[in-house]
Amino acid sequence: MSVIDRFEIHEHDVLVIGAGGAGLRAAIEASANGVSVGLVCKSLLGKAHTVMAEGGIAAAISNVDKHDDWKTHFKDTIRGGKFLNNWKMAELHAKEAPERVLELERWGALFDRTQDGKILQRPFGGHTCKRLCHVGDRTGLEMIRTLQDKGIHMGIEVYMECTITKLLKDNGKTSGAFGYWRENGRFVIFKAKAIVLATGGVGKAYKVTSNSWEYTSDGQILAYNAGAEILDAEFVQFHPTGMIWPPGVIGILVTEAVRGEGGILTNKDGFRFMEKYDPERMELSTRDVVARSIYMENKEGRGTPHGGAFLDISHKGADYIKKKLPSMYHQFKELADVDITKGPMEVGPTCHYSMGGIRVDGETTATSVPGLFAAGEVAAGLHGANRLGGNSLSDLLVFGCRSGLYAAEYAKKSSSNLKIDEQEIQLAEKEMIRFFENNGENPYTVHKDLQELMQNYVGIFRTESDLQYAIKELVKITDRAKKVKIDGSRMYNPGWHMAYDLQNMIQYSQFITESAIRRKESRGAHSRIDFPETDPECSKWNNVIKMNDDGSMNIRQEPLSQMSEELKKLFEEKELVKK
Repeated sequence: MSVIDRFEIHEHDVLVIGAGGAGLRAAIEASANGVSVGLVCKSLLGKAHTVMAEGGIAAAISNVDKHDDWKTHFKDTIRGGKFLNNWKMAELHAKEAPERVLELERWGALFDRTQDGKILQRPFGGHTCKRLCHVGDRTGLEMIRTLQDKGIHMGIEVYMECTITKLLKDNGKTSGAFGYWRENGRFVIFKAKAIVLATGGVGKAYKVTSNSWEYTSDGQILAYNAGAEILDAEFVQFHPTGMIWPPGVIGILVTEAVRGEGGILTNKDGFRFMEKYDPERMELSTRDVVARSIYMENKEGRGTPHGGAFLDISHKGADYIKKKLPSMYHQFKELADVDITKGPMEVGPTCHYSMGGIRVDGETTATSVPGLFAAGEVAAGLHGANRLGGNSLSDLLVFGCRSGLYAAEYAKKSSSNLKIDEQEIQLAEKEMIRFFENNGENPYTVHKDLQELMQNYVGIFRTESDLQYAIKELVKITDRAKKVKIDGSRMYNPGWHMAYDLQNMIQYSQFITESAIRRKESRGAHSRIDFPETDPECSKWNNVIKMNDDGSMNIRQEPLSQMSEELKKLFEEKELVKK
């Protein structure tokens, strides 16, 4: 009997890893193009973190602001990203988002409506038009429900509660994946000609985060270990408004839709402080600006009792709030005993989104590894240095669709004789079992220390000394994580899951920190106290990370691809010079 014969094996043309908005949309598109599709998710189907996206889907369908168009959306995205975006991705995103939203409507999504029955759109930070198509403040949930129903009815094979720990290759090309069932700990092999990674972000490396437990950098590290490149890891977005009291709910998102519907931010003195930081856009400034503004109010002694700001929408009236923001009303009532129809919420910045991630081709979403594609938050490029609210959900739809299409095309052309390397399987199995043979500490202790380190030294504001300290401490934490000890069996063992997740979070934390050290300026979500200005020279390159042949990390600065002359004409000359 060969090594491989010991394992459960499933075979598909295209394997999609991750069942959020991007993964579901990729699976739907790949299946529609006539290939066999397998969809693997770490949690249960329908539990993806996309359901927590509340405010809306950004798309220039012009139902409310008639002058809105893809060019305006493109310009907003590039300006929001501080000109570090992959311009081709931003162009395709702005052009294709309207059709992806209308497609979602055709598949049964129930959007809020205008008086004449069209999809209603609301304003959001950084968008110059009312552009966000929404379902109250439960847009992500409706998106997942719609895509899930569509995918299931297409007969897509779903593998739930399965963690992928290694991507497999044959002669440099994708050939499959190795993982385990979270319930019983048994290992499983997936053979596939093409793989789409749609695993989300990195937020659980931080102490205060809006991200769910799945966000442990899995896809980023799977791709990196397979030979793909990581782009601009330093850009981690802190959403300005997360819950900050009581302690048990710290970090839970308070949607930007509260500000989009007229919510006002004030400090402990009742002063509407955004007048000082961005008098033109006020509460609807970009997320990086609002988050830093709240931070500064606290640093200068004007913060609220628990270190944040007051967000008040009670002036809009109870009926309006309960209709437009039903989830926020219930969230504060049930978790904080606060009635937002009668008084303010207390909010503060929370780690929310990673603009950096796997480097992909702007049109096909292909990585540098043949047969490997990536879409959604796991992939970098579209959002540049800072993401605008609402662009994440349209990102999932546009590039989820594209990744499914191009993965299917690749699979159709690929050889059916791809092989699984037995040595790779043996190594992958050994890597997971070794935690039971170690003599180190509890993985949760190490995770807590990692979160404290990243929160305190690689957070909203950064300095050279803090980042250098973090690098030294990450080396120690890496050593500790390798030795963590797991007791019990592989069945129902959350400690074992954490031991694996920890390796990914630490490695990506190193990417964030090393990239942040090299970007000696402040741009978008990356703020350096010791380099407070934006340096025009730094708009000309990206940080790119790749594994060396000896397993060490190589980080380099690579020239940013130049925007076409046609698109440059959309901007004022002074913007292109400053950047």
